Amino acid sequence: MKLSDYVMEFLAEHGSRHVFLVSGGAVVHLVDSAARNPKMAYFCLEHEQNAGAAADACSRVTGKLGVVLTTSGPGATNLVTSVCNAYFDSIPVLFITGQVATFRIKPSERLRQKGFQETDVVSIFRSITKYATQLGRAEDIKCVLQEAVYAATSGRMGPVLIDIPDDIQRAEVDPDKLRGFTPPAVHAGSCVSAVGDVFAAIRSAKRPVLILGAGVRLSGAIPEALKFAEYFRVPFLLTWGAMDIVEYGHELNMGGLGVCGPRGGNFAAQASDLVIALGTRLSQMITGGKQNLFAPHAKKIMVDIDAEELNKFSPTDVVLDLKVQCGLREFFAECGKLYSRAGSGEKGRFGEWRQQIAEWRMKYPICPQSNYGLKDRVDAYVFIKELSRAARAGDIIFADTGGNVSQTMQAFEVKGGQRIISAWNHTPMGYSLPASIGAAFVSGRDIICIIGDGGLMLCLEELSVVAKHRLNIKIFVFNNHCYGIMKQTLDTWLGSRYVAVDEGSGLAFADFDKIGPAFGLQAVAIRNHGELNAKLGQVLGMKGPVLCNVEIALGQRIVPMLKFGAGLEDLDPKLPREEIEPIMRIVKD
Repeated sequence: MKLSDYVMEFLAEHGSRHVFLVSGGAVVHLVDSAARNPKMAYFCLEHEQNAGAAADACSRVTGKLGVVLTTSGPGATNLVTSVCNAYFDSIPVLFITGQVATFRIKPSERLRQKGFQETDVVSIFRSITKYATQLGRAEDIKCVLQEAVYAATSGRMGPVLIDIPDDIQRAEVDPDKLRGFTPPAVHAGSCVSAVGDVFAAIRSAKRPVLILGAGVRLSGAIPEALKFAEYFRVPFLLTWGAMDIVEYGHELNMGGLGVCGPRGGNFAAQASDLVIALGTRLSQMITGGKQNLFAPHAKKIMVDIDAEELNKFSPTDVVLDLKVQCGLREFFAECGKLYSRAGSGEKGRFGEWRQQIAEWRMKYPICPQSNYGLKDRVDAYVFIKELSRAARAGDIIFADTGGNVSQTMQAFEVKGGQRIISAWNHTPMGYSLPASIGAAFVSGRDIICIIGDGGLMLCLEELSVVAKHRLNIKIFVFNNHCYGIMKQTLDTWLGSRYVAVDEGSGLAFADFDKIGPAFGLQAVAIRNHGELNAKLGQVLGMKGPVLCNVEIALGQRIVPMLKFGAGLEDLDPKLPREEIEPIMRIVKD
C-alpha cells in the first residue's frame, strides 16, 4: 500500500473526513491520495494560512481533528499564524507538510539549505505545537500518526505537525506489519479533597462568582458546569471563548468581564468575595493588566488541567488561594458525588447578590438608546444588537479581531444553540473569513462572518472560494476606513498622532461595494440606521453568499475599554466617583 494512501485511510478511520489544502510539488502524493479516498473530502484554499484557519474552524465546529496539507518551504512556513491560533486556543489540528526527498535534506544544521524549497519546519514549529516530527522511515508512519493524534486530542489539546519527505510519501508499506504507538500511562491526580474545599468556600461566601472559560466546551462539560452553577445558585461570568456555552437569557448568566467587558460584569468581579475560575487561564484580558488588583478582596480558586497555567502567576499577579489541577469532567464528576450526599441544592442563596449584578447590567448597557441617534453612518454596537435579534437559532457567527470582535462579544446576545467563534488568543486579522469557509464546508449550518476592512484585505483572495462553491456565508464588512482599534490606542498613548492607521496616514483599502460583484458575489451596502433592519433582513434572507459593506461610524471606538496595563480596580475612569463609590463600599462591607 502506498504510504500516502495509508495516511488518508488512517485519518478516515479516526473520524477526520475533511482535508484543507494548498497543493505543491512536495505534497502531490498526499493530495492525490486524499482525492482518491472515497471516505475523504478535500477543499482547496488560496493561501496556506487560510487553509489552516479553515481546518481550525472545522475542529471547533465538529469536534473532530482538523487536517491541513501543504507543500514544503514557503507552503509550510505560511502555516505559522494558524498553528499559533490552534496552540493558544487548545484546538486539535493535524498539520501535514511535504518535504524534499530524504537524499536532498541538508546533512547538518549549519548548512542553510540543500534541497529546493527545503526548510527545517520541525524546529520552526516545535515551540507552538504539542508534537512535531519529521518522518524518517516509512515503517514508522503508523506509530507517528498514532502519537500525533494522541498528543493533539489528550490532556490540554492542541496542534501537531508531521513533516513527510516526498520519497517517503510514495514508499510502499504493509499496514499489517507497521508498529504502533502505546500511549503512556496516565496517573490522574485526585481532586476529591479540593472539591470539598470548593463547596465549603461557596457556602461561606456572600458574593461569589464563577468565571467560565473556553475549557468548559473543550472538555465537553457544558451541562456539568451549568449544573454546578444552578446547584449553588452562583452567578457566572463568561470569557469570550465561553460566551456561546449558554443562552444570554439564562437566569445566572451575568455576561462578560475583562478589559473590554461590560461594566456590570467587571463590577461583579471586583465586588465579589469568592472567584472560582473554571476552564479559563485568567489572562490579562480578563483580569486587567495589573493582575494584583483583580477581585482584590475575593478568595480565588482556579481549576485547570494545565499545571503551568496554575503556577504562572508571580507574587505581584493574581494570588490563587486554591489551585486545582484536573480536567473539568473529573472535577464535576467529584462534584456529582457530593451533590448526592448534600441533597437538593441551595436555591435560596445569593438572591440579593444576583439582583445587585442585574441592576448594574441594566444601569450600564453596552448599547444605550443614545447610540441609535447616529444619522449618517452605522454605530457598531447598534449593528451587533440588531444582528443578534435577526440571526436565527443555530447560526454560527465568526468574528475577526480588533474592534469588530470586541463589539461583537460585548453586544451579541446568544440564543438557540448559536456559536460565536474567533481566534481568541492570537487574534490575527483575516481569520474569520477562511474560518467561515471551513465551517461552511463541514457543518451544513448558516454562517455569519464579521470582519473589518483591514482584516478582509489580508484574505481577500478567499472570496473566490466562497463564490466558486456558493457557500452560504453572509459576510459583513465593518468598514470604518481605518484600523479603528489602533486609532484608539494612539488616542491613549500618542496624543492621537495617527500613523499607518488610515488612508490619510498610509493605508490603502479596496472599494468594498465593487469587490463583491468582482468575485461574482451578491452585494449589499448598509450606510445608516434608517436602512439597517430592512437590509439586515434582506441579507440574511438571501440564498448563497453575500458581501455586505457596513459603513461604520468613522470615529467608532470600543466602549468600555480599559487602558492597556490598567487593572479592573480602576473600573471605569469615565464614570463619576459618586457612581464608583457605592460599588467599592460593597467590597469593603
